[in-house]
Amino acid sequence: MYIASEAAGGGSLITMLAPFVLMFAVFYFLLIRPQQKKQKTRTLMLNQLKKGDKVTTIGGLHGTIQEISDDVVVLRVNDSTKLTFDRSAINNVTASAAATE
Repeated sequence: MYIASEAAGGGSLITMLAPFVLMFAVFYFLLIRPQQKKQKTRTLMLNQLKKGDKVTTIGGLHGTIQEISDDVVVLRVNDSTKLTFDRSAINNVTASAAATE
């Protein structure tokens, strides 16, 4: 009787949870893990910024780093214009200071 009631009950807990575990694994490998890798790469890039690097901001402004501190970056946009940004506003490095020397 126990076997018949288990079959009528819809199966065991493992078979009910298997689709959820599989769905979580798919989300982890397709969404969560790539985002973590991208964030790690961005954090590494922001930590390696140095004076003289040519960068692009999130807003699309191109400039050269004149001064840099823990959380603030001063960019020279043209010969006379200097703008101050948060370090997190830097989107990517277009040319490293070592490559331009």
